[in-house]
Amino acid sequence: MFLVFLGAPGAGKGTQAAIVSRKLGLAHVASGDLFRGAVDKGTNLGKSVKTYMDKGALVPDEVTIQLISERLNESDCRSGCIFDGFPRTIEQAKALDGMLTSRGEAIDKAIYIEVTEKALLERLSGRWICRKCQAPYHEVTSPPKVRKICDKCGGELYQRSDDTEETVKERLKVYFAQTTPVLDYYRAEGKLLAVDGNLGVGEVSDNIVDALGPRLVETK
Repeated sequence: MFLVFLGAPGAGKGTQAAIVSRKLGLAHVASGDLFRGAVDKGTNLGKSVKTYMDKGALVPDEVTIQLISERLNESDCRSGCIFDGFPRTIEQAKALDGMLTSRGEAIDKAIYIEVTEKALLERLSGRWICRKCQAPYHEVTSPPKVRKICDKCGGELYQRSDDTEETVKERLKVYFAQTTPVLDYYRAEGKLLAVDGNLGVGEVSDNIVDALGPRLVETK
């Protein structure tokens, strides 16, 4: 089974993709992880990715498609996977269809996690990360006991360059401009399933599995 998880930055698609992938026994292919991995390696491709991420802009299609194609060829994706954060453009969606068609496969469903713009801004602009252990915090929902100090290791908390309010607004603007056509693309194919992402984490994941229905879940 091949699934696409769609949602704006902060919608929780990564969290939900991880949960649902464990429930269904599918590989979790996250474009964000692939981007960060490329950046950490310090390759020319990684440096290019970092430039776009720092600006809050989407990584170009050709770069993203190349990373996804390499990941899709790994053994754990043979029986299916969940694409998290990809595709974000029509070009990417068509490229993904081409990759899967060459294997005799196709996207089964595209799950769209809907969250209000106000909630997205609150979720993203309030995020802080520990420099030492990478533990996540949030100014409103999960603040540290001491401001800017990690509860776990005492490390300094910092805000990623792509989590400042100004950058977040630009990320959302870019996301909705480029990804809305992708929603229409999967809707036209009868594959789009919209799920309320404003609910609790557990409730959202249960609703996603329920929305897939027993036929798809049983044939994973």
